Amino acid sequence: MGGSHSREGLELSDFEEEEADEQEEQEQEAAGQPRDRVEAAGRSGEALTPAAASLDEVDRKLQSLKLKYSNPSPSPHTRSPKDAIKLYLHIGGNTPTARWVISDKFASYAFCRPSLSDDSDSEDNPSSPWFLRIGTKVRARVGPELQLKSFPDQRRVDFVADGVWAIKFPNLEGYRVFQSQYQSCLFENTYGIEANEENKMKVFGKDFMAWAQVDAEEDSIWADAEESLEKSPDPLSTPSRVKQDLLEEFEEEANEGGIQSLALGALENSFLVSNSGIQVLRNFSHGVHGKGVSVKISDNTGRAGGYSTPKKALLMKAETNMLLMSPAQAGKPHASGVHQLDIETGKVVTEWKFEKDGTDITMRDIANDSKGAQLDPSESTFLGLDDNRLCRWDMRDRRGIVQNLASAMESPVLQWTQGHQFSRGTNFQCFASTGDGSIVVGSLDGKIRLYSKSSMRMAKTAFPGLGSPITHVDVTFDGKWILGTTDTYLILISTVYKDKDGREKTGFAGRMGNRIAAPRLLKLTPLDSHLAGKNNKFHGGQFSWVTENGKQERHLVATVGKFSVIWNFQQVKISNHECYKNQEGLKSCYCYKVVLKDESIVDSRFMHEKFAVSESPEAPLVVATPMKVSSFSISSRQRQP
Repeated sequence: MGGSHSREGLELSDFEEEEADEQEEQEQEAAGQPRDRVEAAGRSGEALTPAAASLDEVDRKLQSLKLKYSNPSPSPHTRSPKDAIKLYLHIGGNTPTARWVISDKFASYAFCRPSLSDDSDSEDNPSSPWFLRIGTKVRARVGPELQLKSFPDQRRVDFVADGVWAIKFPNLEGYRVFQSQYQSCLFENTYGIEANEENKMKVFGKDFMAWAQVDAEEDSIWADAEESLEKSPDPLSTPSRVKQDLLEEFEEEANEGGIQSLALGALENSFLVSNSGIQVLRNFSHGVHGKGVSVKISDNTGRAGGYSTPKKALLMKAETNMLLMSPAQAGKPHASGVHQLDIETGKVVTEWKFEKDGTDITMRDIANDSKGAQLDPSESTFLGLDDNRLCRWDMRDRRGIVQNLASAMESPVLQWTQGHQFSRGTNFQCFASTGDGSIVVGSLDGKIRLYSKSSMRMAKTAFPGLGSPITHVDVTFDGKWILGTTDTYLILISTVYKDKDGREKTGFAGRMGNRIAAPRLLKLTPLDSHLAGKNNKFHGGQFSWVTENGKQERHLVATVGKFSVIWNFQQVKISNHECYKNQEGLKSCYCYKVVLKDESIVDSRFMHEKFAVSESPEAPLVVATPMKVSSFSISSRQRQP
């Protein structure tokens, strides 16, 4: 249950390009498959047969003899022959025979824009996005979908474009020129304006210029994180001394399948929400087990927008009640109300309607008032989010009357107790709350806003976007770290700063000013991104579950396709972590473990910290697919000297 062990991250060897013996030559002559077969296999991740793989040696031989191989006609962006790059293709996926093969030994590259008149590359159309073209083999739009990963010490760049490719530069200067051009094109494609200092100031603002141009020295915030890690009395918290493995503890079929979401409890039970109802699970220190109990839900009245399979389940009132939110029909994520389920009786006791000032409104998402609010038996309020609304709802009826479906003629109305309706343009997508009730909100434009628990009208801090919409957001219990999910990467942000008096605060409590650390990105390697599938996107990135002051979350987990991807949170924060060496710009971490399932994963979450045992530094991970639910433990063992 680990990440890819292929040769994707290994140094490209020139020796491999030139090595060929007489036996290989004979095999090459016997192999009659065209070279296109090799490259098609690489794009699909298919492992090649020995005969097909030997074609690579044939091609190398012929190219070294300078036979009838022609390069594309030169363009204004083409490098001179002495600056030609080498283009490699990764074949074999993650099989033991996976390796790099050279696709073009004398390639040229160009950053270009499609012209209006035809499909040829031209800079005559400044409104078109920038594309990266490498010889005749690669033509791809510059953007985060390339999953570009750099190896400065090897003068090499890996990326995904209908296959996993690598380009190697003959000298450091050529590598740096490419990186500079790529970053400029990426900025322009992302923000629609030229990449100059003035425009970067417009996009990021003077307080966030660290996001555009990271200083060579590590920011003090990350250094502080590393220092606190070194002082930790718990030896399990020091990743450099411990090897962690994922062990599957339990897997079982879900009743009738169709799982849509996972609601983990901190007490006795957790729940799977499916097309047919809600399946009850029992929480144990080694994971979750089905209790053989299912709650069938039917639409009794058709009010509050009607009932369909819930996309969101929220536990409340010491986990004796659950709010179920079903989105509107026609694929819209907004809901006009929620159903309140009494877990002990298995019945929907109330259908609540969203309303403000006598007008029906909708909500995109709901969340608990705080990280531990679901454990409070007296909790009667919860948070709501819509595209341009942030509010708090109260389930206590203003008349003091308990509403019941059997006698009510219409759905009771939730009370809007606090909140704000913003002017158009906020485009809120997701939100989460801290231990003290502060709120973090992610937006379509990539911005992440921080609101204090006392005010929803004005964000205390607004982090600029990196160009990709935030589809999910989470925050640590202490509010010091935020994890935003985009389709192609996760973004980890520190909210800690020191005010003018030297006191440590978070961005939820005050304006951070220019003492802001550049974020870190969590990414898949190009190979794993390719294996995850072209149309698969990250979703649901979140921290492990802590509900007590003074305790730090240990891991981060996100889902993409059939992968659950796990990062060690403390390792990500270390300044001299191996991933960050020689990196330029925003630091990206590629050290993770992968849980691979047979079908696309619906959700991956860590159980509450109370279910961690002495042999494991973390509570079990629960992974739900449409048909199954699995539990994994993270075991720790000392490295052998």
